[in-house]
Amino acid sequence: MTLLGKSISEIHKLLTSKETSATELAQAHLSYIEKSDHLTHAFLCLTKDLALKQATEIDKLISAKKELPPLAGIPLAVKDVLCVESYPATCGSKILEGFKPIYNATSVNLLFDAGAICVGKTNCDEFAMGSSNENSAYAKVTNPWNHNYVPGGSSGGSAASVAAGFATIALGTDTGGSVRQPASLCGVVGMKPTYGLVSRFGLIALASSLDHVGPFTRTVEDTIRTLAVMAKPDTHDSTSVPQKMRTANCDMVALLNDLPKITNLKNVKIGVIEELSGEGNEKSVQKALDLAIETLKTLGAKIDKVSLPKVKYALPVYYILNPAEASSNLARYDGVKYGARDKSAQDLLSMYLSTRQSFIGSEPKRRIMLGTYVLSSGYYDAYYKKAQRVRRLLTEEFNDIFKSYDLVICPTSPTTAFKFGDRTDDPLKMYMADVASIPADLAGLPAISIPCGFDENNMPIGLQFMAAPLADRKVLEAAYAFEKATDYTKFSPMLQKYESAKT
Repeated sequence: MTLLGKSISEIHKLLTSKETSATELAQAHLSYIEKSDHLTHAFLCLTKDLALKQATEIDKLISAKKELPPLAGIPLAVKDVLCVESYPATCGSKILEGFKPIYNATSVNLLFDAGAICVGKTNCDEFAMGSSNENSAYAKVTNPWNHNYVPGGSSGGSAASVAAGFATIALGTDTGGSVRQPASLCGVVGMKPTYGLVSRFGLIALASSLDHVGPFTRTVEDTIRTLAVMAKPDTHDSTSVPQKMRTANCDMVALLNDLPKITNLKNVKIGVIEELSGEGNEKSVQKALDLAIETLKTLGAKIDKVSLPKVKYALPVYYILNPAEASSNLARYDGVKYGARDKSAQDLLSMYLSTRQSFIGSEPKRRIMLGTYVLSSGYYDAYYKKAQRVRRLLTEEFNDIFKSYDLVICPTSPTTAFKFGDRTDDPLKMYMADVASIPADLAGLPAISIPCGFDENNMPIGLQFMAAPLADRKVLEAAYAFEKATDYTKFSPMLQKYESAKT
C-alpha cells in the first residue's frame, strides 16, 4: 500500500485504523523527496528532524487513544518566505542565506497545532518576485508534468511539491497571482483567501498591501480543511480581519460540515469577465474555459458575460504599487542586521552598496529601482498616487458586479506552462503571465484556481473563481461542485511513475 498521494481524510482513516503510523507517513514522504526532488528542485531544505518529532507526537496521541487534531500526520511543505523556527528562511535569495528565524509564522503555527508534519521549505522566486520560478538564486524549479517547462511562480516550489506528491498541503503566498498561477500551471488547487483572512505575521513581506498566504492542495475539500485551521484572526497582524467582521461566508468549519449538501449550483449567478476571455488567451485555454462554462451550466448555474473595463489597467497599476512597496520592504536588507554581508568593504556606505549589489538578484533590483523612482519627489503624484486611485476604481467596479453576481470567472492564466528561457529576456512578456490573477490581489478578493483541462502538450489549464471580499465560501462551493463534476484533480504526474519504478 502506498502512503503517498493521499487526501487529508484518507490519511486520517489510515491513522485512526492503525493501518499506518504518522512516523511511517513522514518517512515515506521524506524518502520520496530525497529520491525524486533532484528532478524538480521543489525544496530548498528538508525539515527532517522536525517532521519526525512532530510525527512521534501524533503517534503518542494514537497510542493513548486520544482524539486526533484535524490535520494529524498530514505532510506539509512551507514556502521559504514563511518563518519556521530554527530553519532557514532565505526567500530564494543569497542575501538571506544562513538566516534562521526564532519563531514560526502564525499560519505555520496554526497548522502545526492542528497536527500537520512539516517536511521542508520550498523553493521560490527571489523575494517572491516572478511568474516562472526562474528567479530563485538557488535552483530553477521544474514542472512535475514536464521538467522542461516552468511551474509558474513565485510559489512554484510549493505548487510542484503538491503536484509531484511530495506533500498533501503546501503553503504559498499570493501577491499578484503567486498561488493561483503556479497552481494552474501545475494542475493543482490553489486558493488566495480574502485579504486579511489568513494572518501575514511571520511572512517576509514583498508588498504588504497585496500579500496573501494561501494553500495548495490536490482537492478543494483539502483546501477547505486547511483554511478551517488557518483562517483565524491574529492580534500580531494589524491587517488581520477581526472576528466580528468574519461572516458566515468565512466559516470554513461550517462549510466542511455542509459539503455533502453541495451537489449543484442552482440559483448561483456567474459572470464571465469579457476582458479576460477570448482574445489574449491561448486556443487551448479558451477551449477549456468554454467547456468549463458548459459544465457549470449543467450544474445549474446562470452564466452571463460581464464587463470590467478597469481590469485592463490592473497590470500597470500592479507594477507601480508592487515595486513601490517592495523597494520599501527590501530596504532592510543592507548587511547590518541579518543575512549576508560583504566583509571586504572598508566603510559603512560601501558595505551597504556592495552587499546589495552582490547578494540581491536582477529581478529584485529591477523592482527596487522602479519602486524608488515612482515614490520619488516629482513622480509620486504622477505614478504612485494615480495608481492607488485606479486601484480604488477597480475595486468599486468589482463591488458593483458582485451586487448582481455571486461569482466571476476567467482562466487563471492566459497560457499554459512555457519552456525555460522563453520569457527571461522579455520582462514585460513575463509580467503578462499574471494579467488574469492580479485584479483579485488589487481588490483583496477571495479567488481560487482549479484544474479544468489540458493543452495539446498535456500541460494543465486552470479555471479561476472570484467573489466579493469575505465571500470565500461562495468561491469554494463553486469550485467543489465543479471538481465533483470533472476528474482533472485525480492524477499526480510524478507519483505514478515513482510507484511504478519501485515495483
